[in-house]
Amino acid sequence: MSRARVHNLFVSADGFAAGDHVTFEHPIGDAGALFARFDGRVIHGVQHITDAVTVDRALFSMWGQGIGAEIMGRRKFGPQTGPWPDDGWTGWWGDEPPFLTPCFVLTHHPREPLEFANGTSFHFVDASPAEALRMARDAAGGLDVRLGGGPSTVNEFLRADLVDVLHIVMVPVVLGRGVRVWDHLDGLEDRFAIESVSTESGLTHQLWNRKPRG
Repeated sequence: MSRARVHNLFVSADGFAAGDHVTFEHPIGDAGALFARFDGRVIHGVQHITDAVTVDRALFSMWGQGIGAEIMGRRKFGPQTGPWPDDGWTGWWGDEPPFLTPCFVLTHHPREPLEFANGTSFHFVDASPAEALRMARDAAGGLDVRLGGGPSTVNEFLRADLVDVLHIVMVPVVLGRGVRVWDHLDGLEDRFAIESVSTESGLTHQLWNRKPRG
């Protein structure tokens, strides 16, 4: 069966993985410091850079490898809440979203899908984590499903024990407030084999691989 994977989830030294208030002007709220060391050019492979291939860039590039679909929370798609307004919003990414696969947006207000010429499509579903993962696996064609965040969505899937691979990037910044990923996950580490590597950039990458289920 395909795996459910989380990649490039940036977490501050005090445990926050996103800002509190997402707006059109601030798509990641007040948590911009988390991403200061992120090189987004490599998400589809290190061939997209001409300078050094570093450990950070190599691990960032796992984001797109072997992925056939994505699941994301509503705030990753846009800042709106409640029923969808008729504002023409098609996501943060313009006409070329980087996903290149079907994406399932978790929302209590379903709407018609959006499709883009580069193969990205957004499907707005009111579903539990298990139901959303089933739909994404059906669309992924045997490839893995990426759990794209934000942290509240990742937390839901961890609590439901549906995550197979978790790539955490620990960032040496203190935010003081925001959205946490680790709440209500006591003993989570017992389910995973965990490896860590720190790099010259100051980042620490943690790779959590789910142990075989009994």
